[in-house]
Amino acid sequence: MSLGDGASYAPESQSSPVVSPGEFRFGVTHLDHDHIYGQTQGLIDAGGLLVSVYDPDEARLNAFLKAFPQTKPVKSLSLILEDPSLSLIASAAVPDQRADLGVQVMRHGKDYFTDKSPFTTLQQLSRVKRVVEETNRRYFVYYAERLHNEAAWHAGQLPSQGAIGRVLHVLSIAPHRLSPSTRPEWFFKKARYGGIITDIGSHQVEQFLTYGECGDAEVGFAQVTNHAYPEYPELEDFGEFALTGDNGASFYSRVDWFTPDGSEVWGDGRTFVTGTDGSMEVRKYVDPNRAVPAAKIFLTDRDGLREIDCLGRVGYPFFGQLILDSLNGTEQAMSQAHIFKAAELSMQAQMVADEFNKEHKS
Repeated sequence: MSLGDGASYAPESQSSPVVSPGEFRFGVTHLDHDHIYGQTQGLIDAGGLLVSVYDPDEARLNAFLKAFPQTKPVKSLSLILEDPSLSLIASAAVPDQRADLGVQVMRHGKDYFTDKSPFTTLQQLSRVKRVVEETNRRYFVYYAERLHNEAAWHAGQLPSQGAIGRVLHVLSIAPHRLSPSTRPEWFFKKARYGGIITDIGSHQVEQFLTYGECGDAEVGFAQVTNHAYPEYPELEDFGEFALTGDNGASFYSRVDWFTPDGSEVWGDGRTFVTGTDGSMEVRKYVDPNRAVPAAKIFLTDRDGLREIDCLGRVGYPFFGQLILDSLNGTEQAMSQAHIFKAAELSMQAQMVADEFNKEHKS
């Protein structure tokens, strides 16, 4: 696991498998983003059996096989799609290809587990919704900033337990390290990655819906810009947006590519949740000048301040829940409606920001 590079962040868990050996078999394809390592490791830790992998790029394929030597490389995508023993296919394709690949997977009778952002357009979302209905398969998404972080996951349990009363506001800051020399060409093409709010912002919206216990929300404002990288004119290095949930909870998020080089982690991501009876701060990756790595919650209520250290104590229950959902047709890990709504709202916010830029450039 690399704490300096968010793209290759793939923590291992000591959690117990939720299935017997070989009960849940899965394949992997399209290794365009290194988040596939985290997706794969999470499924393996929860008891999944990685059977096969396909990628047309030999270098990417060999790197994956070095990390997961137990899997078998195959020569075509069809060999994975048509394998009747597989329950699910995981992928981290280029963002604008994720929906089409998911449609193929589901029409071959398998569930799909894609990296975020799951879509780059609302049209893709509409198509996938129809295919989910037609096939009765699942379109899972790797919203890793909550699902693969112990503090962020545990924080999601606290509001429903009444720890801070009714949630009034969620603030999420999500700085990332750009490292442009390590990024593929598609990363700098907006039509391919969808914009910074569609991309990074989808994580933040998913967290708001969870912490704020919202089923839907409206976009209040959004804007994006390129402050520091004129050599990459289609890159958006800074974005901010605000939402209001259907239960009245409000949300503000800042997303950017400005993690300083001196930081020991790829991004000092934090979330602040204010409730009627208390508040909590989630420090996901670092506790500055105290601990690296870190996964901590600072919970303040009527009784005082508690520091909750989650690192190595919570694990990553999402992956086991996903496996059982795939096998049993349940929705314990994350409902399909929640998955789609997080993506939809991030794309709607991106559209508001894009329209704002058009109006102010004309």
